[in-house]
Amino acid sequence: MQIETRKASYSMPDLLARGLRGTLVALAVFAVVGTVSAVWTNPLFVRMTPVGAWEALAAGVMAVLAGATAALWVPQCRARGARSGGVVGFLGIACPTCNKLLMFLFGGPVLLAWFDPVRPYLALAGIVVMAFAAFRTGQAFRASRGRSPMAGSFETGTSRGLT
Repeated sequence: MQIETRKASYSMPDLLARGLRGTLVALAVFAVVGTVSAVWTNPLFVRMTPVGAWEALAAGVMAVLAGATAALWVPQCRARGARSGGVVGFLGIACPTCNKLLMFLFGGPVLLAWFDPVRPYLALAGIVVMAFAAFRTGQAFRASRGRSPMAGSFETGTSRGLT
């Protein structure tokens, strides 16, 4: 007995819509994260600490990963990993003394002495979580198209060792 997998095909308009959705999400995430964390000068938010080059790069990588996750999203996916990675990454990018909640809880000297040196690692952790979420979303997308999540080939009952 051979097990058949169903093939879900995506039309060109669907693929274009996914590409457009991913691009718009990436641009929106980059604009929002960069503006709110004041990576660039803007009239809405003022940054109290100098901006490092890694912060703009981290914001860009986070935006690309969010766009990829949005473009490949299928109903079987949960966005929890991407959201939590985005929050952790944002805390790593944002100005430590500009965060009112952290300022209230810990105070400025503690944030500058203890939290500021850890921020690059926090941003990296957020990017790693978002990358894992994008990878899992890509696996679910390939599986929904009737492809093997790992090998990228069509699965049949015999290729899985089932006969």
